[in-house]
Amino acid sequence: MKDFLGKDFLLKNETAKVIYNQFAKDLPIYDFHCHLSAQEIAQDKVFLDVGELLLKCDHYKWRLMRICGVPEELITGNASFKDKFLAFANIMPSVVGNPVYHWTHMELKKYFGITEPLSAQNALSIYNQANEIMADGSFSSQKLITKSNVALIATTDDPSDDLIWHKKISEIENFNTKVVPTFRPDLACNLLKDGFSTYIEKLGVSADTKISSLESLLSVLNEKLDFFEKHGSRIADHGIENIPNYSCEFGEAAVIFKKALSEKVSQIEAEKFLYFMLAHFAKEYSRRKWAMQIHMSVIRNQNSKLLSKLGSDCGIDSSGDVLQAKSLGKLFDEVENSTEMPKTILYSLNPTSNYVLSTMLGNFAGDVPGKMQLGAAWWFCDHRDGIIEQLKLLSSTGSLGCFVGMLTDSRSFISYARHDYFRRILCSLIGEWIEDGEMYSDMESLNELISGISYNNAVEYFEM
Repeated sequence: MKDFLGKDFLLKNETAKVIYNQFAKDLPIYDFHCHLSAQEIAQDKVFLDVGELLLKCDHYKWRLMRICGVPEELITGNASFKDKFLAFANIMPSVVGNPVYHWTHMELKKYFGITEPLSAQNALSIYNQANEIMADGSFSSQKLITKSNVALIATTDDPSDDLIWHKKISEIENFNTKVVPTFRPDLACNLLKDGFSTYIEKLGVSADTKISSLESLLSVLNEKLDFFEKHGSRIADHGIENIPNYSCEFGEAAVIFKKALSEKVSQIEAEKFLYFMLAHFAKEYSRRKWAMQIHMSVIRNQNSKLLSKLGSDCGIDSSGDVLQAKSLGKLFDEVENSTEMPKTILYSLNPTSNYVLSTMLGNFAGDVPGKMQLGAAWWFCDHRDGIIEQLKLLSSTGSLGCFVGMLTDSRSFISYARHDYFRRILCSLIGEWIEDGEMYSDMESLNELISGISYNNAVEYFEM
């Protein structure tokens, strides 16, 4: 029997052990999508409580605690971080097989040297041990990032953000991680979201102008793209439930936008406007040689009671419907014929959509290796089996060697263990193919493949 989370964790064959240790283990991390706070990085926030470090911002863990019947007071309430940690430890034995079970123990091992399986029996001892290690102030955001060997972090940022914290980060001496903003214009595209007109007013204020027409909106957003690029960004992200079914030209979109500033629009009008905005942004990204990410097939904020109490991103979202393949193809074709598709990464929270995505992306490929990407297994799919299935599908329908690899999608400064989790699974799969005689490769080509997927491809792809 293997040791719990031992050195060969998830490495299922001898070849996997060799290629992981030689080519993947010590590579830097290029985290091109996360939700870390630029302010906390700039101010080098110090963590002194392991309960805060593990639980304060991790809705994956919150969701599991609710599933196991933990009272909300011990999840997002006013209970102490000590009590929250003890409650979380209590559920650990019952969530075996969940990626959070793996990630939590990998985090404890990597950052604290703690290898015991977390449980109610040892929770207090581990809590005290971890806090003793943290007491010297060495668990600060910048030190944790440096310890994790992170080369780049792309935060997620609204166009109205002044990016002052990114500027401050760029001026920090002896901090070598590049931190760039990601342009996330969702609030400017979703006409049905409460407070849309208020947001448009806020966006206008941030640009010292009044937005009263679609033309002025697009002008401001294009200025914001310039602003983000001056701060090192060459990457955008869109979070949508699904691709709209209805196309739309500028004239109709202008009328719909004007209406949305003063009254509610219909579902169809909102879809038309979103389609227009996605096409507009894709053309802009193509012109600027940026990369576009689209996260889709998600239903957000389904528990309205918790939403009103806690706000969004509190662990009450779920997988959505299968995407509308024809609508996606139509959108891409419009952009391709107008300019050309930008570098694009698509993520679906409904894994049954991945085959459609992977086969469609090949229709608009060219010019850049891996220009059109099936994104890493995302959110509810980034468990061991989900990662394996994504890798198999990608290799079956496209080019695994062009894949830009893993991201954290996290708000935690110790979530970088997820990159190691991914690399171990990747090496195990490649090792299996080699040992089964399905793949021939010498060590030089293996190095190129593994280091490419783990790090190098992302560096070349995003050009940041």
